[in-house]
Amino acid sequence: MAETSFDLIVIGGGPGGYVAAIRAAQLGMSVACIESRGALGGTCLNVGCIPSKALLQSTEFYNHTLNHSKEHGIVVGKLDFDLAQMMSRKESIVKGLTGGIAGLFKKNNLTYVEGFASFVDQHTVEVKSKAKASAKQTLTAKNFIIATGSEPIELKIAPFDGENIVSSTEALSFTEVPKHLIVIGGGVIGLEMGSVWARLGAKVTVIEAQDRILATMDHDISKEMTKILEKQGFEIRANTKLKGSKVLKNKVKLTCEVDGKDIEIEGDKVLVAVGRRAFIDGLNVDKAGVKARQNGKVETNGHLQTNVEHIYAIGDVIDGPMLAHKAEDEGVAVAEIIAGQAGHVNYEAIPGVVYTWPEVAAVGKTEQECKDSGIEYKIGKFPFMANGRARCLGDTSGFVKIIADAKTDRLLGVHMVGPNVSELVAEVAVAFEFSASAEDLARSVHAHPTLAETIKEAAMAVEKRQIHM
Repeated sequence: MAETSFDLIVIGGGPGGYVAAIRAAQLGMSVACIESRGALGGTCLNVGCIPSKALLQSTEFYNHTLNHSKEHGIVVGKLDFDLAQMMSRKESIVKGLTGGIAGLFKKNNLTYVEGFASFVDQHTVEVKSKAKASAKQTLTAKNFIIATGSEPIELKIAPFDGENIVSSTEALSFTEVPKHLIVIGGGVIGLEMGSVWARLGAKVTVIEAQDRILATMDHDISKEMTKILEKQGFEIRANTKLKGSKVLKNKVKLTCEVDGKDIEIEGDKVLVAVGRRAFIDGLNVDKAGVKARQNGKVETNGHLQTNVEHIYAIGDVIDGPMLAHKAEDEGVAVAEIIAGQAGHVNYEAIPGVVYTWPEVAAVGKTEQECKDSGIEYKIGKFPFMANGRARCLGDTSGFVKIIADAKTDRLLGVHMVGPNVSELVAEVAVAFEFSASAEDLARSVHAHPTLAETIKEAAMAVEKRQIHM
C-alpha cells in the first residue's frame, strides 16, 4: 500500500518545489511532491527558462554566422535555418532535464504524486488525478511547502487565443517565423522572446506603457539596451499604452495611446508579456487557514512561514522577484528550517539576468534606488570596448557599472550589459554574500585576457584609478 502520511508535502514541482523536496529528503524526512503538470521542473524547465535559452542559443548561432562570420575570416555559402530542428532540439533538452529530476527523486526516495492538490484542513490535502478527474487520494503531513509558482498575466483588452494573441508558452513553439511580432511589455520575457524571432527575420515591435524598457533595472542599462536592440532592428515604442485589440483573419490590430492620441499597430502575432501572477487557484488555502492576498500572493514572515506554523511558502507565490534561483534558495532554506537548522536567503545577493545578446545582469540596488533612499554613493564604470578579450570575441557592446557606498565602499549595486555577463555576475553575487567592498574586487587578481577584467576595472574606477581607460 502506497504511503499516505509524510513529514513534508511539497505542493509544486518547479525549481523551488523539487529542490526543497530533495533537500528535505537529504535531511532525513519522508517527503511527497505533488505536481499537476505531468512533468517535473515547473514553468522554468518546461515552458520558461530552459526552452527559451535553447532557442536563444540556436538563433544566436545563426545570427552570428549570418552577420559576423566574414570578419573572422569564415566564408560560408547560402545560409538557412531549420526551425523544426531548433524546436526539436529545444524539446530534447527539456525532456532530458525533466527526466533527470525524476531520476533524482528516485535516488532520494521521494514520493512523486501527479495531480491537483487542494487543502482539506491544516494537515490534509486531497489530490485529484490529472489523467482521471474522478480518481482522488488523501495525503497528510506534519509540514507543507506551497510552491505552486505563477502563470502569465492575461489582459482583458488582449485575451489569449493561443494562436494570434499568445503568452510566452505559445511564443516558444511557433511553427513559422512571424512576419511582424508585436510584444506587449518591454521586460525580460518580452525582450528575450522578441530576440529569438527577430534573429530569424521577424519584424519586432515592443510596446511599453512606461517610459523605458527594462523599467525595474538601472536607467543606464535601459538606455544602453534600447540603443543596442534598435540597432538589431527592434522597434521600441515606450510611453505607449495598449487600449484594445482585434483579430482579423490571422492579423491582429492593436489600438494604442501615444501622447493622448490613438494609433493603430498591426501584426500577425502578438505576445503579451506584461508579467506573471501568483498561482494558487484551486489550492483552497483558506481551508488550511493560510492568509493570501487578492493577487494570489501568500503572506510569509522572515522565515518563509505562513500564518499557519507548519505551512511554508516559497518562490513566485510570495513577495520578491519571480526568479527560479530565488525559489531554489528559498526551498533549501525552508527544508533546513523544518529540520531545525538555520536556513536563510540573502535577498541582497540575488542576481537578475536578461538573456538577450548582449546579455544583461545585475545584483543589488539601482542608482535610482540609492538616490531615493538618500544613500551617498560613488560609481565606477568600464566599457567592454576597452577589454582585450571582448575585442577578440568581436563583442564589445556594453559596460560594467559598480555602485559603492561613498563612506564605507561597500558594494551597493553592480549592473552589466555585455557578452556572457550571465556568468560574470556570479563573481559579484559572491562578493555581495561576503559584504565586499569595491576595493575588494579591485584588489582581486583577474586572469588576463578575460571578460571578468571589466569587473576589476570598474571597481578600480570607483576611485578613478582604472588602468585601461
